[in-house]
Amino acid sequence: MQHFDGNSLAGPLADFFAFDITTTNARCNGCGNVSELARAMVYRSDAGTVVRCDSCDHVLATLVEAGDRAWIGFSGVSAIEVRRS
Repeated sequence: MQHFDGNSLAGPLADFFAFDITTTNARCNGCGNVSELARAMVYRSDAGTVVRCDSCDHVLATLVEAGDRAWIGFSGVSAIEVRRS
């Protein structure tokens, strides 16, 4: 199988993330619960945003913005289901 560098992901990832991610289902690494991301509990502070599972309170994601940069981590999510119409 031939491999490509990461630049080859530009098109597929642009398609993948061109939607409202809060409408997707995410699986929690903590308890295995699958729930629409819009149901998660969101805590905001000056340091950033923490997204927690609505079932077990496990951290699903973190978002940090600083000037012209931003970081998004989904360390607590094992999978995100995207429905294609």
